[in-house]
Amino acid sequence: MGHGILIFPGGPGTFEELLYVLGVKLNPENKAQHLPVILTGPKESANYFATIDRFIGEVLGEEARKLYTIVIDDPVTVARHMKKAMEDVKTQRCQTNDSYGFNWSLKIDPRFQHPFEPTHENMANLALHFNQSNMDLTANLRQVFSGIVAGNIKPQTQDAIAKLGKFKLKGDRTLMEKVDTVLQDFIQQHRMKLPTGNAYEPCYEIVK
Repeated sequence: MGHGILIFPGGPGTFEELLYVLGVKLNPENKAQHLPVILTGPKESANYFATIDRFIGEVLGEEARKLYTIVIDDPVTVARHMKKAMEDVKTQRCQTNDSYGFNWSLKIDPRFQHPFEPTHENMANLALHFNQSNMDLTANLRQVFSGIVAGNIKPQTQDAIAKLGKFKLKGDRTLMEKVDTVLQDFIQQHRMKLPTGNAYEPCYEIVK
């Protein structure tokens, strides 16, 4: 029932969640929807959000970048942005005769209604190319990061990787270079695993 969404700094799982929200907002049937999204955190999170913003701009373009706002180290501005956005949400609900308590008119594509099973086969067969709509590409990218999160922390997936090897990710060369860059940034920012003192061992391999 969220009328506005605040996203705080995290790792690949947080990025997966942002991709989910962007995928919903990129649905052409939701073009008139008011669903404000603000990415915010302390000044130490600036590099994380810069990595995300660069990737989205390079891969999904300005259409996607316009769907969120980044506010660093300024909670007062975040509150003001969200308060103003709630006025816009209320106006839109009134104009469409929609409920103030639940967004009945928001369309959720079936691809965003079911969990992704991060098997080796499913990860290898993801459609990672630019010859598709932004919504579909976002859905596929979300599944990439969902699989990586599972490989990083879920025992069942880690057991499968120990048995079958790393996930193989393949697709359009330019796109895969962008994916590789964002993942390398997360590694350098120590955002790929819980702090244990051990170096991060990737659960994936990008096939070039």
